[in-house]
Amino acid sequence: MRVIGMISGTSFDAVEAVAADLTLEGDALVCDLLGHLSSPFPPALQAAVAAILPPATTTIEAVCRLDTALGQAFASVAERLMIASCDGQVDVVCTHGQTVFHWVEEGVARGTLQLGQPAWIAERTGATVVSDVRMRDIASGGQGAPLASLLDVLLFGGRGNQVTVALNLGGIANVTVLDPERPPLAFDTGPANALIDAAVRWVTGGVEPFDRDGQRAAAGTIDAPLLDRLRADPYYAAPPPKSTGKERFHLGYLLDALGGRSIPPNDLIATVTALTAETVAAAVRSAGAAEVIASGGGTRNRSLMAEIAQRLPGIRLRQTDDYGVPESAKEALLFAVIGFLTVHGLPGSIPSCTGARHASVLGSITPGRVAPGWSAAERMPAKLVIRHRLPTPEAGT
Repeated sequence: MRVIGMISGTSFDAVEAVAADLTLEGDALVCDLLGHLSSPFPPALQAAVAAILPPATTTIEAVCRLDTALGQAFASVAERLMIASCDGQVDVVCTHGQTVFHWVEEGVARGTLQLGQPAWIAERTGATVVSDVRMRDIASGGQGAPLASLLDVLLFGGRGNQVTVALNLGGIANVTVLDPERPPLAFDTGPANALIDAAVRWVTGGVEPFDRDGQRAAAGTIDAPLLDRLRADPYYAAPPPKSTGKERFHLGYLLDALGGRSIPPNDLIATVTALTAETVAAAVRSAGAAEVIASGGGTRNRSLMAEIAQRLPGIRLRQTDDYGVPESAKEALLFAVIGFLTVHGLPGSIPSCTGARHASVLGSITPGRVAPGWSAAERMPAKLVIRHRLPTPEAGT
């Protein structure tokens, strides 16, 4: 079955899309990776997302307009990838959409909202579309996150007697702990790029959207009082399962922590980079990990990766590229897998990772031009085998 998975993460800078041919073969889900497309958000769309995110106020009209604009943008990306990598035909598209609010009260997830109307995707591609994939897990008592734990278990589970931690560094950092002696555990550790990006935009007046290669952090000095204040956030001490988002970790949060103090711009960026490194490293150490497998845009921040490695002596630090999945494509592949499982009537959540009462078939289905003709599968796959890998991009592309 040809499936496209798509996501725009909490950094809302691009739509990542992966096309894959997925087949159940015994207890394995066999994957031929067909193509990967990263499509930057147009500036106007990025500004519209930023304008609607907490703590900003908004209107129902703005929500409706953004839902349509995002749906059309995702539809365009799906169509381009379908033509480029799938001979113009795809069976299923699974879209995560754009998270604009993740509602958590006293550690309990109450709701979540992702925008990007799926009807535009179904109309443009003719494929059946799976969307709104987080809410079913929340309805069954889970956090609706991190759903990446599904792919982590399929790809990296069963790796002998060592503890492996799969780490994703998006706007928010999350980990999946794979311990051969226990059920898998997953949770958001806190901000990854969220506060770094917010600080860079603030100190540059919006000219720079992120700390390219970690250059600003490398040129700065960590401000110990600010780091201590940021680390005192009770979120870090809360037990998993837990999830968070930019409704908590945003520029206003950072300015409140500064308390009116003025510190050099690069020192501010170095400090929030250290915050991400320390909170991630603390989660890895508490798991007793022998190996970390990282993915997400934060892996391209050399300062962040160096800070993490410095805090994890003796622990191997690798990337998903070493296992056949480009770091920028991992989350999109996750949603391709979820889409495949959903249309086959198979659950896409792991209760020990999200905190749900039971595993659930995820998402809502928008039919394509042809009604689905497949039947429910008999059992869950136990692993994911990457049979065909994408070519390694040339340097500078």
